[in-house]
Amino acid sequence: MGRPARLVTTALVGALLAGLGACSSDDSQSSPDDTVTATPHSTTPTTPSPESSGPSDGISPSTDDTPPRVVRTIATGLAAPWGVGFLPDGDAVVTERDTRRVLLLRAPSYDVRQVGTISAAVPLGDQGGEAGLLGVAVSPDFAQDHLLYFYLSTAADNRIVKARLEHGRLGPTTVILDEIPNGFIHDGGRLVFGPDGYLYASTGETGQPDLAQDKDSLGGKILRLTTDGEPAPGNPFPGSPIWSYGHRNVQGLAFDDAGRLWASEFGQDTYDELNLIERGRNYGWPMVEGRGEGRGLTNPQIVWATEDASPSGLAWLDGHLWMAALKGERLWRVDVQGDRAVHPVDYFVGAYGRMRTVVATPEGRLWVTTSNRDGRGEPRPGDDRILLIDP
Repeated sequence: MGRPARLVTTALVGALLAGLGACSSDDSQSSPDDTVTATPHSTTPTTPSPESSGPSDGISPSTDDTPPRVVRTIATGLAAPWGVGFLPDGDAVVTERDTRRVLLLRAPSYDVRQVGTISAAVPLGDQGGEAGLLGVAVSPDFAQDHLLYFYLSTAADNRIVKARLEHGRLGPTTVILDEIPNGFIHDGGRLVFGPDGYLYASTGETGQPDLAQDKDSLGGKILRLTTDGEPAPGNPFPGSPIWSYGHRNVQGLAFDDAGRLWASEFGQDTYDELNLIERGRNYGWPMVEGRGEGRGLTNPQIVWATEDASPSGLAWLDGHLWMAALKGERLWRVDVQGDRAVHPVDYFVGAYGRMRTVVATPEGRLWVTTSNRDGRGEPRPGDDRILLIDP
């Protein structure tokens, strides 16, 4: 069971935001017993503990105790690779936050080639911030329309743009949604297409906690859009792209095989979280850090101590969620049984530094990017890189 959540006033939250490396969580309508507090236990990079890191909850853990392994390094010498998307032919598109480059890695050798630069992006990440060229999503109809979607920070806002990738070059960008609040920190940035064909985008509250509860602001939300940037049909708030709200800084989005949306979220001082995202729900920030009992709020499924997570990317593969941890410098595997996330286990602790993004490959493996060149200290030799992991 998690420690009791702290109710946080808006004024206090604002005063505490100076700690950029801190992380915590918010809140869910499930009962208190449904929240698992994850406890790290790996002592070597690839050896999981046989014990569950959560309390006994009547749910059997996964019977597959085979640890994942790094098969090889796909690419090295990268600069804060942030977004990764696979094309129908198996090639991969990668964005670099700080250089603003869009890279194409051609299968099967995955040689790295620059196909464009999105010059409108302002790379504050190279100053220790979190803004720049962030997420990328591949159109579900890429074979016909050749469209890529990007989330980026400009001098004025965060925005989502689209551009065609044809003949090995990225064409000019077209803005589909702008005026998303931006800041030095908490810019969100993940993009993913859902099984419904709509584009989901995560935004941060930019260090201004009140934005997360303000349904007239796009900050601190998960958005659901058409491919032209309009509010998708069936959204909970008429005329609005908002799908859920009360988020601090979501950087991971993944759909499971049942079409459920999961999100990994940075907290503040105590808790990071994994949330099951549902239409119109309020995930509690800034009223609650961690779990809470506020009326109409939604508790996280799992919370982590901030030193063990700072979660960014999230992927779904073979019945598990895989979550990349920055400050925690590890990869988390979480079982999903029905609509519950259980039995978090960590791997590769400290072996590769800060892990930013994790995606499932077309052949059923994982790519994980590191984020050690981010202006917050000396980079590790050879980083940043993309690792191929056999789960």
